[in-house]
Amino acid sequence: MRVLTSLLFAFALLLGGDAKADEFITVASTTSTQNSGLFKDILPKFTTKTGINVRVVAVGTGQAIRLAKHGDADVLFVHHRKSEENFVRDGFGVKRYDVMMNDFVIIGPNSDPAGLTAAKTAADALRAIAKTKAAFVSRGDDSGTHKRERGLWQEAGIDLKTDGGSWYRESGSGMGATLNMAQGMGAYALSDRGTWIAFKNKKGLSIAHQGSGNLANPYGVILVSDKKHPHVKTKAGQAFIDWLLSSEGQNAIASFKLEGEQLFFPNAKAAN
Repeated sequence: MRVLTSLLFAFALLLGGDAKADEFITVASTTSTQNSGLFKDILPKFTTKTGINVRVVAVGTGQAIRLAKHGDADVLFVHHRKSEENFVRDGFGVKRYDVMMNDFVIIGPNSDPAGLTAAKTAADALRAIAKTKAAFVSRGDDSGTHKRERGLWQEAGIDLKTDGGSWYRESGSGMGATLNMAQGMGAYALSDRGTWIAFKNKKGLSIAHQGSGNLANPYGVILVSDKKHPHVKTKAGQAFIDWLLSSEGQNAIASFKLEGEQLFFPNAKAAN
């Protein structure tokens, strides 16, 4: 009888009878938070404090939002504010919170064939690329970076359907693969600063344009609605959000550095 009782108890654990012992949440996020090393640095701190493990699905923002809409994540952590606000408006998310920000930069060959170092704005820089037909590699993957890039071309008055050509390429891949393609082609590309700092294959590439006001890159975090998907782990997901917004979480984000540079700048207001 004692053996049978032990077997039944072990089976209950496998079924999740002791959720605290193996509690986890799924976070749909972007490649930049993963590839930069941010999550590897901060998530163990959250798990140590709460006992909750975080499983990250790192894809482009568009795909992350689709995963969350289908109920395949408990928390959404991405960087395209309009899409995030639409996600909440449509009832898929509970509330959007600011978490952190950095900025976008335009990377290019050291020779700078389009003369971007003289550009005063990102729009000027993109117009110079289009005018000279200098090679440009886009992510082309509906990520937050790709969405911002399309917005920048629009602000520059460039219609890629009519003004584009063989000089404009799409990698259909993440930021690292896109930067590798740009390095191999001697091309320009838009990158978030965090991924650029973490990128190892910089030979022949450098920042060609930075600092424009419209290159800000804010990140938001949203709890997926259990009204849409009752299986969402609301309590554990909200605990993760609360930690990110707390002074401890914000300090963890601010403390993460690569090559002596801070990659993300916390800008949260406490959850309420």
